[in-house]
Amino acid sequence: TRIAVREPNGDRFDGTLVGQDAETDIAVVRIEDKLPTLDVADSEDLNVGQSVVAIGSPFGLAHSVTVGVISALGRSLPDFGVAAPGTYPLIDVIQTDAAINPGNSGGALVDREGKLVGINTAIYSDTGASGGIGFAVPSNTAVRVADTLIEGGTVETPFLGIVGQTVTSQVVESEGLSVDE
Repeated sequence: TRIAVREPNGDRFDGTLVGQDAETDIAVVRIEDKLPTLDVADSEDLNVGQSVVAIGSPFGLAHSVTVGVISALGRSLPDFGVAAPGTYPLIDVIQTDAAINPGNSGGALVDREGKLVGINTAIYSDTGASGGIGFAVPSNTAVRVADTLIEGGTVETPFLGIVGQTVTSQVVESEGLSVDE
């Protein structure tokens, strides 16, 4: 019912939702004052093994920072935590071992130069806390989605309706396939 944006020094601003996209977990909020911004890196230039820092407020602990590396790029999670009917799986996301916990969503994933490379969005965990597998929406996707939301308030996501799967020996056995892999 109300959006408040708070700076680290405690200053608060009322915000207005411009638009949101459930498929990428990106929202744009407008405030009337100017805030400092991060430079944005080209997420196409990222490399597995590159150092990153995840910033957020895990479990309500504001201004927390964790360090890790990019573990994988272009990760798709077809059966991962679909929150609501009509939403699609996370696709083409950055995987990191920097601890991302509940409360880190929407926080910055930055490179060693402090440039935004992604927006923290999810963890894969059996316990609900970081197990060393966190995910972030790449900066290029976040900027594209944000620009689209600012221009029109909604994002159209094309969807083919199929999901690819690696054929393993378990799949061969369970599906009675005539191939080995």
